[in-house]
Amino acid sequence: MNIPNKDSAVANVRSVYFGKLLRDFIFESLGGCIKELIFIDDFQSYIQQQTFLSLPDLVMIEVDGNPEWFNQVSFIRDHPILSHLIVVLIGTTENADWRKKALQVRANDYYLHPFPAADFISRIAFLVKFKAIKPNVLEISADMQESYKMPLSKRIFDIIASGIALLLLSPLFIIIAIMIRLESKGAIIYKSKRVGAGYRIFDFYKFRSMRSDADQMIGQLANLNQYANEGNSKGKSAFVKFSNDPRITRIGKILRKTSVDELPQLINVLIGDMSLVGNRPLPLYEAEQLTTNKWSTRFNGPAGLTGLWQISRRGKKDMSESERKELDNYYANHYSIFLDFKIILKTLPALIQKEDV
Repeated sequence: MNIPNKDSAVANVRSVYFGKLLRDFIFESLGGCIKELIFIDDFQSYIQQQTFLSLPDLVMIEVDGNPEWFNQVSFIRDHPILSHLIVVLIGTTENADWRKKALQVRANDYYLHPFPAADFISRIAFLVKFKAIKPNVLEISADMQESYKMPLSKRIFDIIASGIALLLLSPLFIIIAIMIRLESKGAIIYKSKRVGAGYRIFDFYKFRSMRSDADQMIGQLANLNQYANEGNSKGKSAFVKFSNDPRITRIGKILRKTSVDELPQLINVLIGDMSLVGNRPLPLYEAEQLTTNKWSTRFNGPAGLTGLWQISRRGKKDMSESERKELDNYYANHYSIFLDFKIILKTLPALIQKEDV
């Protein structure tokens, strides 16, 4: 097979591979592209022998036929010396539970063979470069929280407005809760970890809009994933987003279309996790990619229920990642009570989304 062009970042990578099924493919794909590639059979023995001077940059672990892969990645992440190693999981069989566990154990990526060698090498190059500049979100969170303080006038307005809104909307909350429960079993409120102002991590609330078995359906919908190696249907990423997602329930589609599924975040506003207006809080894996000086500015402003992105181009396919970041940075640098009122007044017309994503 043809070896893809070297990337300067990949050319200096020291890598180890644990597994047997795909050794030939990995050797052909990476053998001529990286500085050092070691194939190991005894994972525990090799890893425990490593020091700061001998550490590899990348660890690739096969999951098929390896019931210990979860414990192996956990061992790396919990180890004081090894914790920042790049870990890429490789499989041959789609398994939604494995993908979920890969996220839990903070694997950097999960690839399903067959996948294009060029995409794989490009991804490794990105991870190596990213590792060199990325601080850990959990490590910088405490420092950021000390420096960020929400203006008192904004906090008072949030408490009053969210309290009144929750009181007035309580009958609607009850009706929605009944409708969600009648259509499908499972929790009424969906809760996930998000990163807000000052990189503060909190529980983020929404009305559940998906089936309770949504995670188990991921394997059946792999061909619909918008982020499968940036559009290549053969590559499989650990993170997923579907257009016209079939996991969404009937009531869930209505809730999302009208943005009513976001209303439980008024509780987040009331208790101080968020503000009514601000930058959307992000999942941890997205926040970790925005810790460089250029993009971390967004976390100097409050997290919000609505913001510039929602009133500008929400729900449109041509909204680029860079444009969203620029809007977030602008708000963080210019937010005021007057800008907040302007955004609130423009939010209602923007609530109806034009696509199902």
